[in-house]
Amino acid sequence: MVTGLDLHTTLHRIVTDAVGAVPSAQRASLLARDGEQLVYKASVGLAGVLANPQEVAGGGVPATVISTLSTLSTLSTLSTLSTLSTLSTSDSADSPRIMAASDWYREHLPGASALHLVPAGAVVILTPVDVQGQTIGVLAVEQPGGQAPSGEGLARLRALAASAGAALERRELYNDKARSAQEVRVLEGVLNAVAARTSTHELVEMISKGIKSVQLGPQWRSVHLVLLSDAPSGGARGDAAAREIRVYHVPHRSPLAFWNNVRDGALIAGRSVGIHVDVRNAPGHSAVEQRGILEDAIDRGVHGIAVAPITPEVLEPAIRRAARAGVPVVTIDTPPAEGSCAQAYIGTDNVAAGRLAAEMMARLLPGGGKIGALTFWLSAMNSRERIEAFRAAVSGTRARFDLQPPAEDRFDIERGMRIAREIVETGEIAGAFGVCAANGVSWGAAARALGRAGELKIVAFDLLTDTLEMLREGTIHAVLVQREHEMGYRAVRVLHDMVSKGVDAALAGLPTRAGAGGGPALRFIDTGIDVVTIERTPWSLALSDYLPLDANRKAAKRREQLPCESRSKELLLVTVDAGSEGYGEERTPLDARSMVGRVLSTARPILVDTHSSELHDAPDVVEARGRGAHTLVGVPLLAGGSAFGALVLESGRRAACSLDDLTTIERIVDTMAVAIENTRLVHRITERTHELERANRHQESLLDTIRELSSPVVPIARDILVMPIIGTMDAERSGRFIESMLQDITEHHARVVLVDVTGMAVVDAASVEHLLRAARAARLLGAEVVLVGVTPAAARLIVEQGVDLGSVITRSTLELGFAHALSKTGGQIVYRRAPHPQPF
Repeated sequence: MVTGLDLHTTLHRIVTDAVGAVPSAQRASLLARDGEQLVYKASVGLAGVLANPQEVAGGGVPATVISTLSTLSTLSTLSTLSTLSTLSTSDSADSPRIMAASDWYREHLPGASALHLVPAGAVVILTPVDVQGQTIGVLAVEQPGGQAPSGEGLARLRALAASAGAALERRELYNDKARSAQEVRVLEGVLNAVAARTSTHELVEMISKGIKSVQLGPQWRSVHLVLLSDAPSGGARGDAAAREIRVYHVPHRSPLAFWNNVRDGALIAGRSVGIHVDVRNAPGHSAVEQRGILEDAIDRGVHGIAVAPITPEVLEPAIRRAARAGVPVVTIDTPPAEGSCAQAYIGTDNVAAGRLAAEMMARLLPGGGKIGALTFWLSAMNSRERIEAFRAAVSGTRARFDLQPPAEDRFDIERGMRIAREIVETGEIAGAFGVCAANGVSWGAAARALGRAGELKIVAFDLLTDTLEMLREGTIHAVLVQREHEMGYRAVRVLHDMVSKGVDAALAGLPTRAGAGGGPALRFIDTGIDVVTIERTPWSLALSDYLPLDANRKAAKRREQLPCESRSKELLLVTVDAGSEGYGEERTPLDARSMVGRVLSTARPILVDTHSSELHDAPDVVEARGRGAHTLVGVPLLAGGSAFGALVLESGRRAACSLDDLTTIERIVDTMAVAIENTRLVHRITERTHELERANRHQESLLDTIRELSSPVVPIARDILVMPIIGTMDAERSGRFIESMLQDITEHHARVVLVDVTGMAVVDAASVEHLLRAARAARLLGAEVVLVGVTPAAARLIVEQGVDLGSVITRSTLELGFAHALSKTGGQIVYRRAPHPQPF
């Protein structure tokens, strides 16, 4: 039965049935067009000859293969090709044809390594596989004796070819929808990066993974970014020569986008309720460091904590301390340890998820078989629950399943791939269970490398970009997608309710789940899970339906607004760090002769065949050819019509990039250019802001020094102070002047303050008003202010502006003012002549 769950099995069953429809047949295969190549989709009797189910037919130039396929689609007479003869008097397009087996295998079997197996006189019966009136493949069945099958057999072959065409067409339609949905998703991710100020490394990784998940056909083996290191925004065209470039390489690892989604959900919830969320990450291998983050947060007085425990038992002492301090704690993704003081668990029902994974595996392997399992940590509660539920569920089926002892990669992606490959090579497993995140990708990479892509049945968790790519190509068959964005969102909402309403009130309406080992019940919010396959089935969502559904869920959360709390409250979210290891960045002089140099100077995209292009001797093309690349693509990043960088893609396939592929890449790169320019602009603004802040601090320091020097307070005699004023007297300075004067009057018990205005820049009505205010304030403390140093010009200005000095005493010089002050304090000035020097 065709369910859409497993195309590989469907096509293999069709080929097996085709062998049964032809007398004495032992070998058959189904080949179909894949871009500009013809590939084996399924085969029977060619084990050991074909290394991979997706092996390219023949070793010649792709055009030769396509020409042969086109010829098959137009055969209606014996004279079309001398090596073919008709098996039927019907000349309909779907009628089978016959070809000498030796000729067929020589042209269409990679390396023709099985020619010695072909019996003398054997022929291959070729039945075109059509989709919407066009031949897209061929069902080839070897007939050892050369006899034609019966009319019933021919009809059976035509029916099987039609079934193959329907299955391929169905898959292609779903794949087209998924490709479009994923392209939108990638563009949205890049636009979000514009607002989030995503680092260049993260952006390059997002784009690299995104393009690979959108475009499966080119099989991009490398995507990296080149930026002119000192390129101004919108710089002049042609200025790329003799410049330095920065090359950003993407690490060979799967990013834990899962935790980024958790973080985004938490931050959105924080904004919706007006509360600050501090996000911290702990290395996936260090539960002790994760506990340290909690301890620090408790010390600084956070109001609530959400944590994804690496090892719940290690974290429990910190959770207990938080409880004693009155800080509520909830766990996400992984339940807490038995008897924990955590108030709630928010995440997937891992027991139910394990059962779902087992149900999908049973549908993929109705006959049972050995199953391998790989997880991050066997000690993690979510891993244990999923594995045990999976084991219990498969043991209850009619088929015989044997779940092998699970392995762990300890958050080391490369280690996980080595373990998976070793198990696939030596374990004779029929299925593989990826318990967490990138575990499914590790199984998929092993299946690809060992030629078992599609044949090894893989059920994975979490839709990373690599997982999505493998799902679309048929390497991974089903993915259980957690709603991690919802985990982060609900965690913050629940903690907010605990902080604002009280813990008991916030937990009152939440469901519970039984504690492990009969322990106390735990409050539990099940965030749900989606089973996703490439096609829609009775048990799963189609990938093309899931992607917009997920985007709509997140958009709905962003639109929610709730009564806000004070920003002074802080919540802590602790997740797992994907790490930055593997990122590469290098600086090198730009070679104008290189393909990248050409892209930057012309501001146009370039497609290069590394073996036959006019740029075949360009230095970067030579290097790519040495790495096994046949197709090289460079697409400029434009600002103001000029290129400031380029995205470079490599593929091991010939003619890998079609014009449609290039158009898609250009759309993504144009959006990427906006993100990078935004990042650069923000960086320049930030640097300029910091420079201005430093300059302002320096200027403020100088002004403080000037102010201190411009209005010093000098006690010159008992009960007498002198305060010279230098510069201008405005409202701001007036306040400081009066404050300083009053403080010194009190400290020195002064009775007279001589305010020397000789150094004032302008003595006008406004500045005099400030001085009068100072005089009135001093009078309240029993001191008198005397203005000294009033120049003739200042006096004339005061009179012309009609300023009334009231009772304020003025003197033209400091000496006269000092004399006045002494008269007020009972002192006097005594002038004595210096004695004449005595002669020697």
